[in-house]
Amino acid sequence: MSAVAEERGARAPWALTAPALMLFVGVLLIPLAMTVMLSFHDWGQYKGIEPVFILKNWREIATDPYYAEMFWRTFRIAILTTLLAALLGAPEAYILNRMSGRWKSFFLLVILGPLLISVVARTLGWALLFGGNNGLVNKLLMSLGVIRFPIPFMFTETGMVVALAHVMMPFMVLSVWAALQRLDPQIENAAMSLGAGPVTIIRRIIMPQIMPGVLSGAIIVFSLSASAFATPAIIGGRRLKVAATLAYDEFLNTLNWPLGAAVATLLLVALVLIVVGSNALIERRYAEVFR
Repeated sequence: MSAVAEERGARAPWALTAPALMLFVGVLLIPLAMTVMLSFHDWGQYKGIEPVFILKNWREIATDPYYAEMFWRTFRIAILTTLLAALLGAPEAYILNRMSGRWKSFFLLVILGPLLISVVARTLGWALLFGGNNGLVNKLLMSLGVIRFPIPFMFTETGMVVALAHVMMPFMVLSVWAALQRLDPQIENAAMSLGAGPVTIIRRIIMPQIMPGVLSGAIIVFSLSASAFATPAIIGGRRLKVAATLAYDEFLNTLNWPLGAAVATLLLVALVLIVVGSNALIERRYAEVFR
């Protein structure tokens, strides 16, 4: 009886994880495999999709400068969005961490509140604020004397970076805020009592402690920005395409599904390599922090 009980106990974890594993395979792995296989098929305007194994789509992406520029634009926008989110999100998380309990809960709700609103709705709000040369943003900047002439935000990379940074800001704030929970406030007080200035405290005490959170948030923001669709489609329009909007157009406008699958697959592979490599470097550099 003991052997039977042990055998049942060994099978129990597999039985419990089988439904989730089947869902993972059916919802994620199989569609990804079908997308990769589709990228090697042929397509013609009159013949449609032909299930043959060719490298035509990959060769077109590798040789056409248009796709190189499009992918470079995608990652350039993602990098700028990540930098802007880090510059604004890290101080915001530090201020949030120093607040008292009542105010901390309120402003944490303010930070997380936008996540309850659709990305499309938030991006449309930015489109209304940008509104061409007579938009509210340009009017405010010119009234404050920051700029003398209107800045084009719609259908530009600048507008896409600003809108994406707003959409991705909560992820950066939460990552840095979680890292700040490890920081003992008494360390800052001890440094001040020993004569350290605010700049020294930030540079020598706070920054080394929150850097893992900043880098972790940067990975999240970068990957979500590079694969974003709604914000680039609304702010960038059809004239300023990124990888996600190009794949969408190939699938639903030109109906060239194999080429769209190749673009989507290349974007996925690039993001996986970047995220895995960055995560390995972070864990190696800050191994003591993650223990």
